[in-house]
Amino acid sequence: MNDIKELGTILSIWAHPDDEAYLCGGIMAMASAAQSRVVCVTATRGELGVTDPTRWPPEQLLTIREAELAECLRILGVTEHRWLGYPDGGCDSIDADAAIEQIAGIVRDVAPDTILTFPPDGQTGHPDHIAVHRWSVEAVRRTGIGTLHVFANTQEWLDDQLARWTELGAIVGEPPIAWAGPLSIDLTLTGQVLDIKYAALAAQASQTEAVRAVVGEQAYRELIRIERFAAFAPQQAPVSQAMT
Repeated sequence: MNDIKELGTILSIWAHPDDEAYLCGGIMAMASAAQSRVVCVTATRGELGVTDPTRWPPEQLLTIREAELAECLRILGVTEHRWLGYPDGGCDSIDADAAIEQIAGIVRDVAPDTILTFPPDGQTGHPDHIAVHRWSVEAVRRTGIGTLHVFANTQEWLDDQLARWTELGAIVGEPPIAWAGPLSIDLTLTGQVLDIKYAALAAQASQTEAVRAVVGEQAYRELIRIERFAAFAPQQAPVSQAMT
């Protein structure tokens, strides 16, 4: 990819507020600045993501995270957002066919050229992430619209960064698997784009403030500067059947 506009209309599909900024904040910011259409979908409001119950009371976290995501997307220049409305931590128990059809409806409405989402392992092993990957794969298979790209880690990146992310508690299941095939998107963010991504993540303070304080700004910038995706062909067998 030599020009961000080659991605055309982008639809990014994630589980919780902050997933989008961590995994494709730079891509979305660059595409928005280039006047490409960018639409972001979030499955849950992240109401279980309590990091400091005194500063961010659990009973208020849903509203807090809604506002944080709105500010994050404003910083990234993304003006179109859709909530799926599912419970945080409960995506793997949602009726898969209903969720797939909801995403498929958005795909048909937006008609994206590029669809960005989690890899099969969910990147962090979170069950919500894995469910959103499966739903997205099947929605693309059913509609036949757009090219699906999943976040991809190189072995080099895992060797360099996985220990730090694990230490920070970001990995909740098995560690992510290295992507051995070719990459469709490979960005190393610098300058203004990295500044924008950092600001977008800082806007989601209930989730990022503690991490940024622990590692320091420069190390945090190193952690977030890589965005890599690989084209992912939807399975021929319906994902909804594989999930039962």
